Amino acid sequence: MHDHPVPLTVFCYALACSVILFTDRFALPKREQRKNRPPFSRRRAAVDIVARLPIIALVFAGFFSISWRPLYAGAGSMSFFIIFTGISRAKYKFIREPLVFSDIALVADVFKYKSIFYANSLNIVFWIVAFLYVFGVSALYMYFEPSILPSRDKLFWIAVMLMVADLPWILLFYGPVNRPVADAVQQLVGKPNVKVSTIRFGTFASVVFHFILWLGRRREKIVAELSGRFFAAVKDLIGHDADNKAPLVIVWQSESFIDMRHCGVNDVKLPTIDRLQKLAVQWGRLATVFEGGYTLRTEFAVLSGLVPDDLHIDASYPYLRASHYTNVVWPTKLKNAGWSTHFMHPYDRTFFLRHKAMPQLGFEKMTMLDEFGHDPTRNGPYVSDAALTRRVIADVESQTDTKGSFLFVASMANHGPWEPNRVEGMTDPVSIYLEILQRSDKALGTLVDHLNKLDRPVWLVFYGDHAPLLKSFADPFPDPRTDYFIVPLAAARKPHHGPVFPRNEEPWKLLEAMLKHANLQKDDLR
Repeated sequence: MHDHPVPLTVFCYALACSVILFTDRFALPKREQRKNRPPFSRRRAAVDIVARLPIIALVFAGFFSISWRPLYAGAGSMSFFIIFTGISRAKYKFIREPLVFSDIALVADVFKYKSIFYANSLNIVFWIVAFLYVFGVSALYMYFEPSILPSRDKLFWIAVMLMVADLPWILLFYGPVNRPVADAVQQLVGKPNVKVSTIRFGTFASVVFHFILWLGRRREKIVAELSGRFFAAVKDLIGHDADNKAPLVIVWQSESFIDMRHCGVNDVKLPTIDRLQKLAVQWGRLATVFEGGYTLRTEFAVLSGLVPDDLHIDASYPYLRASHYTNVVWPTKLKNAGWSTHFMHPYDRTFFLRHKAMPQLGFEKMTMLDEFGHDPTRNGPYVSDAALTRRVIADVESQTDTKGSFLFVASMANHGPWEPNRVEGMTDPVSIYLEILQRSDKALGTLVDHLNKLDRPVWLVFYGDHAPLLKSFADPFPDPRTDYFIVPLAAARKPHHGPVFPRNEEPWKLLEAMLKHANLQKDDLR
């Protein structure tokens, strides 16, 4: 059959397309497909299939260009797409989201921080199996399948095929090509929705289309629209005068924190949380930006005040383009108003690109894991909230009250996995989580006690970023909303402050709500 190379190549491509179109449907469970599938249209169904064919053709061309073997190109293409589909299904099973283009940027982090991604199975056995499959199967094809490379002008045909396979990908990064392609993809995809796109185009094509949108998105226009629509510049923050000391605002983002009493667990004791309910001027349940992971999405929503849907394609990983949002986020506005801004997070500074993103978002100072002297073998996988509280108190004590201070603290203590003996003598993940939760509550109490003694206005905003990935307790969580509190302390507390009824809130409105309660902003946001 290799005596007829053109028909064989066309057949192998057609076979690969058929298998890929069939297997793409397994990226999401049927229940999720029914929930997110757009209304049926024959025209759109045909367009969705046709839109995938060039993507498959480029992958097929890539395998063909390095081998000149049609059977290998077809098998390689099918394996490539099926692997993406399998990864997407596994990701959905774990955190309720299929694969998105920004996950590619996290590949190195997944292997570097396997525990935090619950990816400990990516061990030496995984690599041996993967190596044997990729190189072993490839070697078999190279040995048994004859090449159809023309005998004349071999170098010319190799160069042509490499250009066919690689040049379209390279041109995506060239503005005059990227912009019209991105516009066409935008017309095809519509409003970015990873579940809908995965259903319509399959995993890999969805990843490619969303990546094209990300490359071609004109963020300056988005930022201008958002700035004008939501955040007129905060020109008049009341810092202090001769009779008033400058305020201190502490935002504490508690990793994987949720009051388990909402879920019927009544034997957990959280006295500080109960105390914050009585002290808060606003408290209640916080809507989740993402269920069970991706802390940066909640974190950015709080810091920016921007609705995730309005970020368009940047919503999945806003720190990849953090510099575009510099002038519309709260830390920058506070810094421009003369405040000091400090980001404190006891984890690797490169994780989620925070080492680059946080200065771009207006933080003058960063305190990260390398400044905590943490020993995982002695102190456990994460810095405890007790140790973090001590560091926060030391930082507060080193400040002056001559200008406003904004301190954003992102804790790690409650994060999973909750493996046996992470808490001495405990093996059950739920019991371990509850014990750590109570320790965090105690540390929070220490912080509140100290802040309440300061001789300046203090505002504490405390919230959980998302529900824990505690699958032995619930999968999914019956209610993934977390808890938040806006609490005036020390000189910020006024006689009229008293217990209030709970109120649901969105993360992107937290700092706006705090500023209004604190009367730190004279003009209403426009």
